[in-house]
Amino acid sequence: MANRESARHWRYPQLPGVDLLRARYIDKTFVWHTHETFVIAAVTEGVEEFHHRGTVERTGPGGIALINPEVPHTGRAGAPEGWAYSVLYPAPDLVAGVAAETTTLRGMAGFRVPTVDDPQAARLVTAVHRAAEEGNALAADSLLRIALVRLLREYGGPLPERTARTAGARTAARARAILQERMADPPSLERLAAELGTGPFALLRAFRAVYGMPPHTWLTDARVRQARRLLDAGSAPAEAAVAVGFTDQSHLNRHFTRIVGVPPGAYRRERARTYKTESKAVS
Repeated sequence: MANRESARHWRYPQLPGVDLLRARYIDKTFVWHTHETFVIAAVTEGVEEFHHRGTVERTGPGGIALINPEVPHTGRAGAPEGWAYSVLYPAPDLVAGVAAETTTLRGMAGFRVPTVDDPQAARLVTAVHRAAEEGNALAADSLLRIALVRLLREYGGPLPERTARTAGARTAARARAILQERMADPPSLERLAAELGTGPFALLRAFRAVYGMPPHTWLTDARVRQARRLLDAGSAPAEAAVAVGFTDQSHLNRHFTRIVGVPPGAYRRERARTYKTESKAVS
């Protein structure tokens, strides 16, 4: 069954600010994680289900998962045959620019609902992938913007501001900053709580309330995110693993694949191919 799984996570140089993932998964399970980007995932076969803000969402062919930046979620098969989908990961500034130009939304625009049944929009998302794979820059860029406009107009709204107003929220923010700074050698929960002048369980509750996951889960997600940046910059997977605090490359492989959807080696090869294509275009 696992041999029937396939995935490609890549960039098309003519679509700056957008990552693409086309995949078929059967046994794949995405652990709790977040994205710096939006997630627009059009399911083409099977059923995907995922945890999102305290509920389990399901979407099948013609459906789209819409996840805003920094929102924790999971992912897994919702049917024995698994699921196949085409995913766009547009950067927040790209979505903001489209919203400002084509909608009346104010503030940081995002999506009000995590799943929609919209076959027309789903076809637009898959068409973006097809155009990018064919090297049709005009079609890919046009279809991307048409898809974003449709989704924002139908399901968009202003994202709520996330401000740390309570003492617990401020403590959680300080804890996150410490973990980010000491990513490769983080303190234990007890030491972190003592440094912040609170108790371990109080810190756990505050951190989960603000970031939707406990500190150790957040740290794993942050490590993978930083590893992606290092791979983007040309680091080898083994080097990236040690730099972000994983014990070795196999440790990075396990967590990276459960969050990004492909192994770090495959991710890096696609990035290298993208940058090579970009350099040829410039020259």
